[in-house]
Amino acid sequence: MSSQTSDQLFARALQLIPGGVNSPVRAFRSVGGSPFFVKAARGATLITADDRELIDFVCTWGPAIHGHNHPRIKAAIATALESGTSFGTPNPYEVEMAELITRLVPSIQKVRMTSSGTEATMSAVRLARGFTRRDKIIKFSGCYHGHSDSLLIKAGSGALTHGHPDSAGIPASFARETIVLPFNNAAALAAAFTAHPDQIAGVILEPYIGNVGFIPADPGYLAAVRQLCTQHGALLIFDEVMTGFRLALGGVQQLEGITPDLTTLGKIIGGGLPVGAFGGRADIMDHLAPLGPVYQAGTLSGNPLALSAGIASLRLLEELNPYARLDALGQQVREAVLSAAKAKGIPVQVPQRGSMFSVFFTATPIRDYDSALTSDAALFGRFFRACLDGGVYLPPSAYEAYFLSTAHEGAAIDRACDVISAALRSL
Repeated sequence: MSSQTSDQLFARALQLIPGGVNSPVRAFRSVGGSPFFVKAARGATLITADDRELIDFVCTWGPAIHGHNHPRIKAAIATALESGTSFGTPNPYEVEMAELITRLVPSIQKVRMTSSGTEATMSAVRLARGFTRRDKIIKFSGCYHGHSDSLLIKAGSGALTHGHPDSAGIPASFARETIVLPFNNAAALAAAFTAHPDQIAGVILEPYIGNVGFIPADPGYLAAVRQLCTQHGALLIFDEVMTGFRLALGGVQQLEGITPDLTTLGKIIGGGLPVGAFGGRADIMDHLAPLGPVYQAGTLSGNPLALSAGIASLRLLEELNPYARLDALGQQVREAVLSAAKAKGIPVQVPQRGSMFSVFFTATPIRDYDSALTSDAALFGRFFRACLDGGVYLPPSAYEAYFLSTAHEGAAIDRACDVISAALRSL
């Protein structure tokens, strides 16, 4: 591995990779400065190319619920590696993972593996359209479902307007089939169904949003969404790529007591390697090829190395049942932020469930995309830099979820709370 500094590596990357990064948020554009490069990670700690050790509140954007480089996951990958890296045929790990997922997430009767969360959500939407023989999809402002054309859409000027492309390269005709509504607003969803009778194939949402910062659903909201989908013959798709297995073994649907028709998964089910999945009712899933007319495929779907890591990660969660401990860690950080901000007179909102939370610099309660955007992004940038200077790595954006792992217990979480409190006092 290179012995160069982060600045040297970034200079090289800028010549060859657009923006010098392979995912835009990594570029630090919204928080200033240049990104650091990581050469190793263990537990709750990242080790940068500059030999700095940082307490990590990103956890590879969710997968590292057991911390980085967990020995059980490493051993599982090593064992799988002895037999090969990829076969292009069915393999035993696929069956074992399917059995685990369908047992732990009762709404999933059958499941199909993919290589990413984007593939999973794209495929679930196609399946919803093929099953219902309808074209329109409803999504919600602030919910990110990967970068496929049908889903990379933002809200128009009104709740019932069709979306507009959120990226160049997406035809307007694609966007017209996607209706974007405000989150936590059941009345807007009811009005959309009334305005488009028998046209809506499915409703896709993150049941707790993680991609404009962390935003839980209001009490009763998800039940209302479920009822409206059932009433109007549309499929309900829960995107639990972030929340699946992170907030409970059965995801948000377990916490809220809601049964979606389809669920998308990723992150934790790969144990740090690239994996996605979508699943749901057997009668819907049986519309997939080779049984049905909805085509979906992937050369590396069910990759043995990736699934071995994911199986080890899920089995650890079953054994440890760490969710109460993770929630206690989340509450500890939340209280530290609220206490330090109050002492400084800085208005903050800290929505938190289990090991996911966010810090919004605003006096406005956070319920949806619009309220999230009231957060002071410039102030967050200063907060981010102060935390990083103190040795704590937060998501490099004012509008992302933070993640914790079991490896944060003890000295790491205490040190992080001290750094975060000091950063707030410095603002």
